[in-house]
Amino acid sequence: MKIITLHQAINNNELFTRLREKLNPMFKEQRQQEIVFDIYKNGEAVEIAKPDLYEGALFSIAINGQQLWITRNEHYTDDVNSLTIESILASLFEDLTDDIRGVEMVQEG
Repeated sequence: MKIITLHQAINNNELFTRLREKLNPMFKEQRQQEIVFDIYKNGEAVEIAKPDLYEGALFSIAINGQQLWITRNEHYTDDVNSLTIESILASLFEDLTDDIRGVEMVQEG
């Protein structure tokens, strides 16, 4: 799990909306591929999946205060689409906070 501190609290709806608006267009631009990922809420988490290509969600993102807890599907860690999404997420998380401190990686493992 990767834990990122945003230094500014966001809510689940903000995260969900931002991912729904930005992830797929950014993916298409970066990878030049017509792959559209499903983005949905699963309880308190927002998940990113592509059921016809991958078994289970590729990423699950939960909010804990000012932290995002990101779980990446361990079966696809070296997959180019998964790596592209991870890069996009890093960019989107930077944009989610207006705080001058930006985001900070707390833990990865």
